[in-house]
Amino acid sequence: MQDLSFTSTHGRAITYVTNFSFVVPGGTYYLFSYRTELATMKAIEVELRIFDTLTRGLVPVRNSSQGGNGIRIYCCGPTVYRDAHVGNLRTFLLTDIVTRTLRFLNHDVTVVQNITDVGHLSEDFAEDKMIAQSRIEKRDPFAIAREYEAHFHHDLAALNITPADRYPRASETIELMIAMIEKLMAKGLAYIGEDGTVYFSASSFPSYGELSGNRLDALKPGHRYEFVEGGAKRFHADWALWKSAGTRTEMIWDSPWGKGFPGWHIECSAMSLHFLAGHIDLHIGGIDLRFPHHEDERAQSNSITGDEAVSSWLHGEHLLFEGRKMSKSAGNVVLISDVIARGFDPLAVRFCFMENRYRSQMDLSWQSITAADATLRRWRERYATWRGPVDADSDLVQRRIAAVIADFANDLDTPRAMIKLREIEKDQSLSDGEKRLLFEKLDPLFGLDLRRAIESKELPEGAQKLLNARAQARANKDFGESDRLRDQLTALGIEVRDTATGQEWRSI
Repeated sequence: MQDLSFTSTHGRAITYVTNFSFVVPGGTYYLFSYRTELATMKAIEVELRIFDTLTRGLVPVRNSSQGGNGIRIYCCGPTVYRDAHVGNLRTFLLTDIVTRTLRFLNHDVTVVQNITDVGHLSEDFAEDKMIAQSRIEKRDPFAIAREYEAHFHHDLAALNITPADRYPRASETIELMIAMIEKLMAKGLAYIGEDGTVYFSASSFPSYGELSGNRLDALKPGHRYEFVEGGAKRFHADWALWKSAGTRTEMIWDSPWGKGFPGWHIECSAMSLHFLAGHIDLHIGGIDLRFPHHEDERAQSNSITGDEAVSSWLHGEHLLFEGRKMSKSAGNVVLISDVIARGFDPLAVRFCFMENRYRSQMDLSWQSITAADATLRRWRERYATWRGPVDADSDLVQRRIAAVIADFANDLDTPRAMIKLREIEKDQSLSDGEKRLLFEKLDPLFGLDLRRAIESKELPEGAQKLLNARAQARANKDFGESDRLRDQLTALGIEVRDTATGQEWRSI
């Protein structure tokens, strides 16, 4: 690191402040020490770089417009016909980590995340998910949508995910979709099929497939996406922009092409371009959306703007649970409510997510959630007890913060950043006051609520005596007695875990 004068590298004067760090627009992170009335600053150039799916390489996340510091992000939101499981929520946590990192680097960030409450998805052959669920529950589909939308926001809050700036609903933005379809038809890029449905002509977009790696000539007729029998489409890879209502009587709207409803892909094109002023700096979604959804969205949006409508595409990988893909048939779908019902802090799930790189397939388990929950509790307990003077000038403190920022900026290397939190906890060269300061300053990046007060534990009558007896039994290596006492504690609603630092317990 190099000492600098009290003027930024951007040539702008910097106001004297009393904090130990600040950021100037552009992402330069300044660390400085106060030894006189002026400060000596050490600067590290920091710019968030992510793996762009389109270019297959690391790119900086920047504002694409001339002037200003704002970064526009669009994240594909949920289809609100059921509760989102923890695998679904991994994508939304990815968006939160990106947002936290950019804001930590002093960027203005605008995030838009759609709510899909209507629209025939690619894999829905007979009826869309909303209507199918309304048949099951025998309720109005919009009532179902509002209920699960509320559940979704509750789950986001439980994971400490920063709310988006806007949550536009597909059902409330139909006019935007119709207007975009009209423009595509005027450009000769869309047509009305024999079934009365409006289709986008895939072959009219020369770079189709660049995002996903698919080629039009390799997509076989009858591939499952938007397949229509009977020659309704001119080409098998074309997709629906506006579907004719046919016999459908619910969730339909008037349009220039008759009654119907939007296709899935047009929703995100219309909403992202409208609410983010015609360009998206970063588009985020799960890897399963790369094709066909994002491939089709790119074709639509670029055809409207005449250029790349999205600067960078960011995709998070799949999540397994205990080695298997989550599904109803496998019986291993895990919701945030399930995590809470087992007595775990839902932020233990966030903890587990951050110990895995977003671009890697992740295998979550109850064992890993249990371990994360215990670590979170220990960190909060230690934060509460760490006291002492703090040397804000400490090079050691400054280096720790800079190193964590560098990990986040390096394609969101959260596993390495989590290791550094563990190192801070154990580092004997840091005073307790410095550890407390580091946890406090870094937690806005991690979002783990490390400063949260620990809830007092209340044991059932007689449980403490059993815990003491069990600890003694283990010290005596009387494991049979230890197991017997564990069973008695379980009967009282107390789960006991043995750790390197002794036994820990929680209510069950």
